[in-house]
Amino acid sequence: MDPDLPPHAAIPAALDTCHDAFYKFVTIEDPDALVTHLRGITQNLLGSVLVASEGINGMLAGSEQALNTFRATLTQDPRFQGKFAGIHFKRSPCITKPFNKLKIHRKAEIVPLGIEGIDATCRTGINVSPADWQKLIHEDDVVVIDNRNSFEHRLGRFKNSINPQVANFRDFPNYVKDHIEDWKMEGKRVAMYCTGGIRCEKTSAWMMDLGLPVYQLEGGILNYFIEMPDADKDWEGECFVFDNRIALDTHLTETGTTLEDVYDGARDGEWRLRRARLLGAG
Repeated sequence: MDPDLPPHAAIPAALDTCHDAFYKFVTIEDPDALVTHLRGITQNLLGSVLVASEGINGMLAGSEQALNTFRATLTQDPRFQGKFAGIHFKRSPCITKPFNKLKIHRKAEIVPLGIEGIDATCRTGINVSPADWQKLIHEDDVVVIDNRNSFEHRLGRFKNSINPQVANFRDFPNYVKDHIEDWKMEGKRVAMYCTGGIRCEKTSAWMMDLGLPVYQLEGGILNYFIEMPDADKDWEGECFVFDNRIALDTHLTETGTTLEDVYDGARDGEWRLRRARLLGAG
């Protein structure tokens, strides 16, 4: 293994498939060219990669060797002009094959918040390491918000976090607007978390102009599970992942949770279940 590659969770020897989640907000001058380059270096992998002028957002699965080769190429190949140096990969083991195909597409945004003019490539909220996050969320002047869909919160959450009751990421700004004046009056700081960090980074770039401190869990829930051996001290339940594994526990191990378990009771559960089955992944 290349010693320069970032550390990742230990993978049991019996498993020959791993999953890497990654993203980076960075200015991409020619997204179509990047799509072409990515298609050329992912031929031995399955998953999904989104490319936009604001950056890259991906989930890929394959052998450790294939994933390590992709990592090294993305971060070191001159074609990418050093734009992805330092990108954080969150690796987890697989029992179930996470994806059935490879999709690499250009999009208008790598994560759509529904607000024009947000630039997360040059500024963002205050990143908090997993160890510091474990302390931060217990401070009296901090409100902890789950920046995910309501069904994800129901499946698993930080124990003292708020569920904004949103059905789509685009709904989250309305929740913030409805509560921000109360948070200011109460002298609160906002701490947000999401699965891999990307939603919080995009949201915090918008919230920085709203007049209160905004903190985000560095690398999201998955990074918290990787970095904190006692993650279950403050986390209850499971973490939903958008692939065929469905859900992971705090040790990044697949659980027995089914799509029916995830979407049962959700306002749009039947639609999500039909869509997940059609796509062949949760």
